[in-house]
Amino acid sequence: MAERSLKVLDTNKTFFGKISNTLSKLLVPTKIGINGFVITLKRNNLLKSYENYTNLPNHIEDSKKESLLNKYEEAYSLYLEAIDKHIMDTVYKKVKAGSASEFEKTAMSDYYLITNLKNTDYNEYKYRKQKYLIELDYESLKVSDKTKILNRYNGFYLSKMDVFYKGILKNYSVSLAESTKKAESDKNKVFYNIFTTLDEYMKNIMPLKFEADKKGSYNKIKDDYDNYERFEVGKLSEKDEIEKKILLLNMSRVVFTHSLPLVAAEQCYEKLIEDSRESIINASNDKRKEEVYTLLLDILDEYDKKLLSTKIYWEDLTEREKFKTFWELYSKKESDKDKEILLIRRELSIVNSKEGKDKLVKFYKDKLVKFGVMRSIKNSAKTYLSCKKLK
Repeated sequence: MAERSLKVLDTNKTFFGKISNTLSKLLVPTKIGINGFVITLKRNNLLKSYENYTNLPNHIEDSKKESLLNKYEEAYSLYLEAIDKHIMDTVYKKVKAGSASEFEKTAMSDYYLITNLKNTDYNEYKYRKQKYLIELDYESLKVSDKTKILNRYNGFYLSKMDVFYKGILKNYSVSLAESTKKAESDKNKVFYNIFTTLDEYMKNIMPLKFEADKKGSYNKIKDDYDNYERFEVGKLSEKDEIEKKILLLNMSRVVFTHSLPLVAAEQCYEKLIEDSRESIINASNDKRKEEVYTLLLDILDEYDKKLLSTKIYWEDLTEREKFKTFWELYSKKESDKDKEILLIRRELSIVNSKEGKDKLVKFYKDKLVKFGVMRSIKNSAKTYLSCKKLK
């Protein structure tokens, strides 16, 4: 809340402290253009104050910085209020009067999801509310011919979107930590929210970040992003969904390092690993089973290499020593076959103790038999009666 140029405003003093709970203050996420004179004026004031503050030289005195920051915050608050009021004066009245289109009715229903967050999760609400208002104005600029103002707006837009998405993900990370004592369904909901938010960011914001990236800060995720884009077309299989999520998680470790901390990322990896195990068990045929198994090996390799091998704090020191022993051995293996055998053996030690994993245990053991590192012993036991006859 105290970030400087990317600051989220104090809700008691600005926009959120001023709006009421009445329906007359609801926002409708509609594509109707927002080109009113008041919004144009407030937007121009906002951009001017934003540029004045962010372009300050380093040696400027603190009092000057504080003054410009206050002007920026005030302009930002008035800008949000103007968007909210303009939308309510044009669209909400149409919905209330029964003259709204199906799109507008659906839009109103969607917005209720945001307003309901105010009572259940205020932190998420305040980020999503501001994010929605700004996205709305941004979309109106995109469909207009105001190229010059859009170019100016892009810097402000990206800076605020980063604040909102980081805040939302950090909030989910806290929820994930708290959900360890809650029902599994609650935890799965948090996982769903994390991956949905990452997907939204990569789809809508990352292309703009690549375009604005003059220093090549995101070059390290370009290959992953190109692979991610393959999953934007058509219906995805269960395997595709898992593969897409692992790409999102890999990219998040670069883009959202602090907002999705190691503890939360570790739980997300573990969730994908468990989902892959279940997919192997439930696969309808051998081909699909092998495809998911190959994906699981890749996830385990990524998990070990990018997370566990760099993990500093371990709650269980026994687990740390166990992984260190495994990692030293795994790192020395040169062939994919030898690495796969090590991964399967570790997997067996994990799933053997879990209920409902009998099919997976058999699948792993069959793999080891094929590799020649395990023997299949046929059951040759005889009943007492049959043994008696042999005499």
